[in-house]
Amino acid sequence: MSQKYEEAEYTIKRGDSMISFEDFVSLNDESVHSNLPPALPFILRFSNLTYSVSTGIRFSKNRLQAAERIENLKHKLVLDDVSGEARDGELFAVLGKSGSGKSTLIDALAHRISKDSVKGTVTLNGEPLGGRVLRSISAYVMQDDLLFPMLTVKETLMYAAEFRLPRSCSWEKKRGRVEVLIDQLGLRAAARTIVGDEGNRGVSGGERRRVSIGIDIIHDPILLFLDEPTSGLDSTSAFMVVKTLQRIARTGSVVIMSIHQPSYRILGLLDRLILLAHGQTVFSGSPDRLMSYFSEFGHPIPEKENGTEFALDLIQELEASDGGIQPLVEFFKSWRKTPRYGEISDVHTRSLNETINASIARGKLVTDSSSSGQVADFANPPWVEMSVLMRRAFTNIRRTPALFLMRLATVMVTSFMLATIFWKLDHTPQGITERLGFFAFVMATTFYSCADALPIFLQERFIFMRETAYNAYRCSSYVFAQTLVQIPSMVILAVAFAVTTFWAVGLSGGLSGFGFFVLVLIASFWSANSFVTFLSGAVTNLNVSYTIVIALLAYFLLLSGFFITRSRIPPYWIWFHYISLFKYPYEAVLQNEFGRAEECFARGTQVFDGTPMASLSPQLQMSFLALLSSQTNINITSTTCVITGSDVLKAEDVTQLDKWMCVLVTFCWGFFFRFLFYISLLLGSKNKRH
Repeated sequence: MSQKYEEAEYTIKRGDSMISFEDFVSLNDESVHSNLPPALPFILRFSNLTYSVSTGIRFSKNRLQAAERIENLKHKLVLDDVSGEARDGELFAVLGKSGSGKSTLIDALAHRISKDSVKGTVTLNGEPLGGRVLRSISAYVMQDDLLFPMLTVKETLMYAAEFRLPRSCSWEKKRGRVEVLIDQLGLRAAARTIVGDEGNRGVSGGERRRVSIGIDIIHDPILLFLDEPTSGLDSTSAFMVVKTLQRIARTGSVVIMSIHQPSYRILGLLDRLILLAHGQTVFSGSPDRLMSYFSEFGHPIPEKENGTEFALDLIQELEASDGGIQPLVEFFKSWRKTPRYGEISDVHTRSLNETINASIARGKLVTDSSSSGQVADFANPPWVEMSVLMRRAFTNIRRTPALFLMRLATVMVTSFMLATIFWKLDHTPQGITERLGFFAFVMATTFYSCADALPIFLQERFIFMRETAYNAYRCSSYVFAQTLVQIPSMVILAVAFAVTTFWAVGLSGGLSGFGFFVLVLIASFWSANSFVTFLSGAVTNLNVSYTIVIALLAYFLLLSGFFITRSRIPPYWIWFHYISLFKYPYEAVLQNEFGRAEECFARGTQVFDGTPMASLSPQLQMSFLALLSSQTNINITSTTCVITGSDVLKAEDVTQLDKWMCVLVTFCWGFFFRFLFYISLLLGSKNKRH
């Protein structure tokens, strides 16, 4: 074994896990591929890409002609007949100043713009690119670093490996892939450091950007798109990021990135670039040709000056001139027709399916293939995705205990106040009123305390969109995993609330009544959390979401049956009573408290409590009872029960559903809103422009 390979093996053994020597060499040295299928080239071509956006309605200046008051919608060309090609093994860059169309071109190539909105063609090895194949063989790195701040670098990459690498790939190989990637990205020193954010100190900006790249290249994609990966970084960090991208390209990937103004060192790493101005191509080719190109245009680049900086400055000068950039655009069109251009590839390519299979056989694109040779849509089955999502979620919860503890503290303080305020309620008419108020406030507490679930998905939305855009996992797996993760906290909150209040308030039913009370609280937390989660998926603005949640919950409480009974609600609002989330758990706890025949809540003269007759002397009150007995032929004494729990339920108009059906309906509301949450993710998280 050569010294080179011995050193390589030693390097990989220094990590926390081992991968085979053959796997390591296959990732780093092409000389060992003699027994593998020959490498087949990938060529991504894009032709005549045109994309425009509406800028609003323009009114005619001639107010006398009413038929011409509104003209057609005015459109702005963001991409104007842009063509080019990118090859595997090369680093392709899209340059231009802000507003030139760089990010739009990257999005168009990555099919992140609705196909009906873009004119032109994008092909890979001569075949149209898009849909399932594109999502399986490509990755897209957004301009913003969308990462979980409390996960370490290694954990972040490990979870990405579990999502993107197939189940047939063993745990050891996944860890080995992560270890190799950490070294490839230059993240060894930061491997055990949390990613961090504004409130938690973590890795540097350049390291964070490389982690973002690592997440999307964990499965070694054939196509890699990056939207300004050097944005916001210092020159050294930016160079390290681009150097990493160059190494990725050399492994056989087609790497296409947008960049605003590369430094001289970064320019030396680029193999091919396209320069845009107002959505039009003003140069395309190797960076080495910039000097001769602008010399022929009549604006030679001074020696030792950055060619791209000169080009951008020249474009700005031309924009200020009378002719604009059109002379440079026309010059490029004529220049590309000359033999000096020579950008149209004459490399013979095989069919896309054949080329992909050859790459997979050589260790590129770590994935499972079907019997027909097609790349699988998802690397893992749903239950594996759910398991990984749940473990990641629990890790985040464990690292941020203050969020749950604050919610638990809020519930405990509220329950303690209720227990001390409604301490040992008696069985009197006044006790009935106090019990009704207690139950109404309990329901309000459970529902309003779930409003803190609003920011949870809003914070994860863009991470979810990034991960699902290229089939890291299914949308349904995310919904199920998020649901299962939140259930334990609901149970803990419900039990804590019930233990604090049930016996302190003096509620009826003993252990069975306590158990049902806990069940109602769990159902209430479940339906409220599902309702809030759905709104977080449907409404992307946090302030708007809070406004909607508070308003709807207030309306639900108003028409729940506490403030006004069902029979007294106007017909035009009765429909809202039946969709009120408060109605069913509120009626369930009322039946749990007042549904026992042996329970009495007023005896003899207690029937006068809360009425003007309560101020009469006991003798006079007994005289009224005697008169009432003579008129009704019912002997009413001071010990006779005159108000039972059934009477309370009838007075509150709680007679339509039994308590178990009320609990069932409450749980069904939760499932219904979870389903709506799933639909909102499918419809609202396509992550595409129009």
